[in-house]
This record gives sequence, structure tokens and C-alpha cells, in this order.
Amino acid sequence: MSEVRAMRLSFVGYRHWHADLHPDDSPLQAGLAFTCKLKGNTPFLGREALEAQKAQGLRRRLVCFTIDEKVPMFGLEAIFRNGKPVGHLRRADFGFAIDKTISYGYIRDPEGGTVSPDFVRSGEFTLERMGIVYAAKAHLKSPFDPDNKRVKGIY
Repeated sequence: MSEVRAMRLSFVGYRHWHADLHPDDSPLQAGLAFTCKLKGNTPFLGREALEAQKAQGLRRRLVCFTIDEKVPMFGLEAIFRNGKPVGHLRRADFGFAIDKTISYGYIRDPEGGTVSPDFVRSGEFTLERMGIVYAAKAHLKSPFDPDNKRVKGIY
């Protein structure tokens, strides 16, 4: 699969190995809990660790960010929440379908708390590229197709 196609797929919300997912990222942190069958009794390697992580709450989470300016971003740019550094982008590109720069990065709570959906929604985020700060909007789902309708042919 080409890098361009992989980038397009990620902006639909699909994850890409080596960019969004590393061996030290858990499926819960990456927003992939639905792939783990935690609701049933199906045994699998690492189930106990995921159940413990879910019970304790996530200490970091993959979040999608958009900025309105047409600024080239590539990954490794700093992510700030309420003026405090909370992570860095794993990758970024321009989303032509939504006419915005779009990126993904893992964030943490600088105070050591859990990174819940409310933590994400309640913060004011900025991204810093080469010393310039841009206001960013955080998304828990892909802004391109948050309801996953397009993959089902519903436009």
C-alpha cells in the first residue's frame, strides 16, 4: 500500500502501523477497543492487561486534530492543552476532503491523571510548528466520516 493511500485511510479513522501504532501502544489507547472482544469471554493474549488498563483509565490516548490554516505539518510537532505540553503528533497531512490540516498524536495529562473523553473535550489545544502556534480542534473520531457512513456507501 502506498504512503499516500495509507494517509488517506488514516484520515477516515483507520490506524496505520508504524505511524499511529507502535509496539508500546495498546489497542485501548489507539481507539481500537472494538477489535479486542472485551465484552465477551473470548480468551486472548493480553486480555488481563487490557482489562486492568480499562479499569484504571487511560494515561494516554490517540487524538485527531485539525487546524484551519493550510500549514504543512508532518509529525513530531508539539501538542499543547491549555498552554501545557501534552504530547507530539505522530503524523499529519492536508485533508482535501475537509479542506483542513489533519493530524494524529498521543496526548497525556501533565498532572498524571487519566485522559478521558471529557479531558479531551474540555481542553483548548494548540499545535506548534517551527515556533509558530496554531489553534487546533481535537476530535475523538475522524472529522471526515465520524459516523462511519461512507464505508457503508451512505453519502
